[in-house]
Amino acid sequence: MAKLAFIGAGRMASAIVDGLLAKKAFLASEIACYTASGTSAAQLAQRTGIRKAENLDALLTEADVVVVAFKPQHLAGADARLADLTAGKLVISVLAAKTLSRLHRTFPKARNVIRTMPNTPAAIGAGVTGWCAHQPLLPTDRSTLSALLGAIGLEIEVPETQIDALMAISGCGPAFVFEFTAALREAGVAAGLERDRAEKLAVYTMLGSARLMAETQSEPEALRNQVTSPNGTTFAGLQRLAARDFRGMILETVLASKARSEELSRDT
Repeated sequence: MAKLAFIGAGRMASAIVDGLLAKKAFLASEIACYTASGTSAAQLAQRTGIRKAENLDALLTEADVVVVAFKPQHLAGADARLADLTAGKLVISVLAAKTLSRLHRTFPKARNVIRTMPNTPAAIGAGVTGWCAHQPLLPTDRSTLSALLGAIGLEIEVPETQIDALMAISGCGPAFVFEFTAALREAGVAAGLERDRAEKLAVYTMLGSARLMAETQSEPEALRNQVTSPNGTTFAGLQRLAARDFRGMILETVLASKARSEELSRDT
């Protein structure tokens, strides 16, 4: 029977399953999934070889770890039997804006409840996931959590008081990076490049720059200064960013996302 159960089989569940199987952290025979409609669960099971459970009882009876990966708005109408069916199990939620206290109301008998905030690069194993726990983790549960989240990228523990800030940086951040990349592409077109060539240059410049920061572990400012000659071409561009208060605009962007995350958490 499955040791690891997924309630929900959408993109995030699929990304985690793919990562776990690729890294051989679990066998396909040890993983099962279930969705109310059955459609996405059947697709995930057929593609990966994991088991599709016919109902919650069949999914959860033998499972030790439960990943809650359905749509966040469905938590309010979740099956009341989940309280008993997850008794004594480790419950890991990937539901955005659902607090530990809210999750604990649905899974009051779980041995522990983990709130996580993955981001979209998790789909290719390059994500970053912030998490916090309702109670201190048992060593075995910490190892399980590391295997699960490590399958989709970097994992970092934060106090729940910092989850909304993390959401604004790593959760929303990819969208900001995508928007900046699109703006760089359009600027390239305006400067005289063909659109497809401008896009390739923008994307690979972002990719290479991110890898350079990660692999050298240098501060962004230090790497920026290495590219910037006094009164040179990069300097001219940076001066325009400073004149338009680029950092101030990014600050406002992140704080707006953080504030909305806080609002959504209060509403649930």
